[in-house]
Amino acid sequence: KITGNISNVKGEALKNTPVPSVQQALQGKTAGVFIEASNGKSSSATRMRIRGSSSVTATNEPLFIIDGVPMSTESLNQSGASINPLTSINVNDIESVDVLKDASSTAIYGSRGANGVVLITTKKGKAGATKINVNMQYGFSTPSHLREFMNTEQFIAYFREAAYNSDMLEGYDSKNVPGDYPGSWLQSAERRFKRYSGWAAVLDPAQTVAGKDFVNSSVNTDWQQEAFQQGGLQMLDLSASGGTDKLKYYLSGSYNNQQSIIVGNGLERFSARLNVDNKINKFIDLGLTQSLARTNILQVAADNAFSSPMQLVALAPITPVRDLDGLLYGTPTTTYYNGLIDVEDAQRSILETRSVTNGYLKFSLLKGLSWRNEVGFDLYNLKENSRYGKRTDSGQGVNGYGFANYGQNQNFIGKSYLDYIATFGDYSVSAVAGTEIQSTVIDNAYVEGQNFGSEDLKTLAAAGEITNGTSTIAKYSFLSYFSRVNFDYKGKYLFTTAGRIDGSSRFGPDNRHGFFPAFSAGWVLTKEDFLADNNFISFMKIRTSYGKTGNAGIGNFAHLGLYGVGAYNSQPGLIPSQIENKNLGWETTAQLDFGFDFGFFQNRISGEIDYYVKDTEDLLLDIPVAATSGFRTQTQNIGSVQNKGFEFVLNTSNLTGALKWNTSFNFSINKNEVLNLGGLDVIDAGSSRFMNVVKVGQPLGVFYGAEYAGVDQATGDAIWYKNEKDANGNIINPEATTNDFGMANFIELGQPTPDLIGALTNTLEYKGIELAFTFQGVSGNKIHLAGDTYMAANGAWYDNQTVDQLNSWKKPGDITNVPQARLGYSNGDQGRSSRFLSDGSYIKLRSLTVSYTLPSNLVQKLKMDNVRVYMQGQNLYTFTKYIGWDPEVSTDFAVDNIVSGVDFYSAPQPRTITFGLSIGL
Repeated sequence: KITGNISNVKGEALKNTPVPSVQQALQGKTAGVFIEASNGKSSSATRMRIRGSSSVTATNEPLFIIDGVPMSTESLNQSGASINPLTSINVNDIESVDVLKDASSTAIYGSRGANGVVLITTKKGKAGATKINVNMQYGFSTPSHLREFMNTEQFIAYFREAAYNSDMLEGYDSKNVPGDYPGSWLQSAERRFKRYSGWAAVLDPAQTVAGKDFVNSSVNTDWQQEAFQQGGLQMLDLSASGGTDKLKYYLSGSYNNQQSIIVGNGLERFSARLNVDNKINKFIDLGLTQSLARTNILQVAADNAFSSPMQLVALAPITPVRDLDGLLYGTPTTTYYNGLIDVEDAQRSILETRSVTNGYLKFSLLKGLSWRNEVGFDLYNLKENSRYGKRTDSGQGVNGYGFANYGQNQNFIGKSYLDYIATFGDYSVSAVAGTEIQSTVIDNAYVEGQNFGSEDLKTLAAAGEITNGTSTIAKYSFLSYFSRVNFDYKGKYLFTTAGRIDGSSRFGPDNRHGFFPAFSAGWVLTKEDFLADNNFISFMKIRTSYGKTGNAGIGNFAHLGLYGVGAYNSQPGLIPSQIENKNLGWETTAQLDFGFDFGFFQNRISGEIDYYVKDTEDLLLDIPVAATSGFRTQTQNIGSVQNKGFEFVLNTSNLTGALKWNTSFNFSINKNEVLNLGGLDVIDAGSSRFMNVVKVGQPLGVFYGAEYAGVDQATGDAIWYKNEKDANGNIINPEATTNDFGMANFIELGQPTPDLIGALTNTLEYKGIELAFTFQGVSGNKIHLAGDTYMAANGAWYDNQTVDQLNSWKKPGDITNVPQARLGYSNGDQGRSSRFLSDGSYIKLRSLTVSYTLPSNLVQKLKMDNVRVYMQGQNLYTFTKYIGWDPEVSTDFAVDNIVSGVDFYSAPQPRTITFGLSIGL
């Protein structure tokens, strides 16, 4: 009787998945949902987009609700990149996940339903004897892909060539007439080689001969291998469930230890859950869901920091890892800061604790009428301690550095509603009406210090100088009224209407409340006489829906006039920092959906087809204002974005005998377009590191830059297409090129988000042996290789280069796509160029599981209910043209609604293999 678009994923499909978060466990399970971990670090942030991105500045993440409690997803940590607060969820506790995609399904969630809703229901007890389940897993992980960098011999030869080319460009032949140019690039390179070689330049006989032939050095450090390690995974789950007709319970505890593929990174989680349902009498039911989680994260630096282990690849292969005393080499011996010093001499620990409670009290008032009251509380605490030794990047020069950060998110929710269901002959009616209040308080305290008396003293109390401290508190609240009515006639004509009124403290007093209605209808054709006895068509339903939802995912004070603290002549004062906007209101998304559900041959073939149009208006944008106001911009409701697309789901039961074979396939296509920016044509993220912009007529975050044309065969110069346009916006001469980057006009070069996403799952079972595998992929997106502007940049500086740079232009007539190597010169290494865009499409063997369930007669002899042994793999192989580490990437230090699809020294996803044993008692 569903008239909306809801995808259901059973907990069985998620259990024992060796990934840190529930979002990653859902990859490939539902159509129209794009899920991407930012990199391969443990607890890394995860992007989840349901039917595309709709906002420029507000959140695009869906609303997560666990057992009736909306989960707070704000990241409170200060060290490194943002972490994923939802890593506290144990996937083995999940009974089912419902992904609500259309407005009819999400309208009852009002102001937070614009990006879709993910409803997670955890397991409940069932009447009967106590059932105990034990699951143990052990595994290991390795990087899913490695890049190839120059070795010592290649590095020396390449940079000698690059230095000589630069000298010749300046008019000096430093190789054949070295005495005429003592300040040559070539001499500079030789001095660098000696410096970078450390002890090898002194002790290695090859370095003492005339000419200092570093090529023959015994040192050949693979810094990429120094950044990685073999990861590990240990998981233990225990659960017990049972009860009577009046009292049912589910109790679980779990331990999860994941050591990352990145040195110095990992997480350890303890969690527990108790779900109780009690029927006091025929009039009163009450229950409680309670979860506790304690997660300890060993954090590493964000991708853009020199202290990130991934940036070790920039160091020269001629540099030894350690000096003769066993200490890690640092600058000036290393090209840049050696991130391994942070791994050894810095501590970044993040301790998360999370308690999620929801209690309900239900009164059965009359036949078909009940009154349910719920009180929920999500308490998320974060305690972060970081201590950097005096050799570290942060601690050098200040005799050690440290900080302590404490954050707390208190999220209270209260809900009360009436639920009515009745049948009048051929007519059925169900209705819900109620009210909800949510109040959130976010508290942060931060203090930092330096000058530690001893490296052994790790707490901030040992700092000789406290250098900074701050404390903040933020509050926001929602007050809502909601209703939904379902009506059907004979189970074949279905109608639903829903609405919600939301008030939010985040908006101005003149526009604080919003109304979000929805309507949907369905027609079950197989209930009609003309299809009732059809042996071919088992089920057929057409449905449509239309509704509006809102987005309140912005800062808490965007509508207020704000002041900052300043000082003049040592006197404190207040400085206006933000202009007031009393009319600031909701972003509103209107969505139209047409759906078709089908089943053939007793539903051995079933599926659904959906087409949707999703228009978001009143975008929250920072719009330029008159300079006379004293401000540059003001947050206003201006602009619109559209998503429209197609979804297809097909499930088949191919074989049903002793050998069972089931297939599930889904794919979706989404087209995203910015329709209006309030008079602006483009909003530019703006830097050589980022190419993403918001541009009218283009997808959100489209890459915008110069179009790379290759290499001038005569000179070795990088060249770009000019792409000069006439008054109508048409390119005048598409073949015109230039070697002056400043003369190349920027054009749209591709989008960071895929057009098409899909997955194929097959499950085969025979006499207790089961094989299940999932292929998941995306197509239509590009990735900006921002890190390649340093490590694949024609030897512009001394960063070690990828081996493809050896194919650089050498002489007139050479045909290559790699410009001439020139040390100290920018020959085509500008980041805002299609040279550094790569096809991000991929197909991954996302998961593979082989299991064996022991025969029941043997299990009974062992006094058990069931025994299952299994082996599973995650991210086993990737089919892709992407030239970076992993196409599933979006760098973790600057990801927002505009900047995405950027690879800046981002770790690849781990390839994980685990072995497990499940026992039921």
